[in-house]
Amino acid sequence: MGEIVHGEYKVPGGKLVAVDAVLTDGRLGEVSVSGDFFLDPDEALAVIDRTLDGMLAETPVGEIARQLDESLGRAHADGLLGVPVTMAGFDSRAVAMAVRRALGRSTGWTDHTFTYLDPGPLDPAVHAALDEVLGRELAAGRRGPTFRFWQWEHPAVIIGSFQSLRNEVDAEAAQRHGIQVVRRVSGGGAMFMEAGNCITFSLVVPETLVDGMSYEASYAFLDDWVLTALAEVGVQAQYAGLNDIASPAGKIAGAAQKRFAGGAVLHHVTMAYDIDADKMLQVLRIGREKLSDKGTKSANKRVDPVRSQTHLPRDEVIASFLATFRRLFPVVDGQLTADELGRAEQLAREKFTNPEWTARVP
Repeated sequence: MGEIVHGEYKVPGGKLVAVDAVLTDGRLGEVSVSGDFFLDPDEALAVIDRTLDGMLAETPVGEIARQLDESLGRAHADGLLGVPVTMAGFDSRAVAMAVRRALGRSTGWTDHTFTYLDPGPLDPAVHAALDEVLGRELAAGRRGPTFRFWQWEHPAVIIGSFQSLRNEVDAEAAQRHGIQVVRRVSGGGAMFMEAGNCITFSLVVPETLVDGMSYEASYAFLDDWVLTALAEVGVQAQYAGLNDIASPAGKIAGAAQKRFAGGAVLHHVTMAYDIDADKMLQVLRIGREKLSDKGTKSANKRVDPVRSQTHLPRDEVIASFLATFRRLFPVVDGQLTADELGRAEQLAREKFTNPEWTARVP
């Protein structure tokens, strides 16, 4: 007697795909795919089910999707399907994701309980270090997934792991304005951060949550709740490019990721709340080119998509985001352990404020 399994996958911005099957001796049987997607012709659904029947449980997402596409194409070429297959709101990869979830190789948001951490204001270098500490704690099995907002008191520029320090930052201007420069472990672009001028959060999740997803798909998947949170405060937003979130008024946020050996993913997002564009243009070299194209040259100009579109204080926006996260996913309140905070502070001293790390890409 086999084990009855069930898995679901909601395509970001698309439809739900569900898979029911019986797992016997490491193979799928009696497979039934369903969902609120659109599929034409109807007979294609039976082709999908037959393709999955007998498939090995260890088959990776990419191979499942490849076999499905091949079977559907062959069925049309052989005349078994009267018209080419149309899949709307889902695709073969979405079916493969649902299969992996049915088998426990992939997980969904509600399969986890997230610990919300609020350690209060920390040095920006400690925040960067804490991202690494919490990522490695999850990978080692000592922590579950965590969610936290950054709070800090002095200004900083947080540059991506692979950015050139001299190409990104005007060192003289940074020193003149008392702005700390910190290199983080994730890729992506520079973050200009003064206390109260942006909203940053870090999410550390198991790799199973983005199992089989490309980097681009994982960004959209992990940011999907953010679009809901923005809508709750009156901002209609959408994905833009690989790792950006944009509103009709332009880019509103950027995300970055780091994947740790052992199966943990760090995903963090920074949103512009009310940035002093003049100061940012002095400190960030690349920012001068980006904003000069938009005509932002006056010292009186500010980059404020969140503030201007929500008309809410920053603390209220953060509170609303947290309420949305709590409503959508299982969340418990927790605290950093003394050991975690101590290791983050030590890592900040030894790595994130060390010129060798900060200038590792000169």
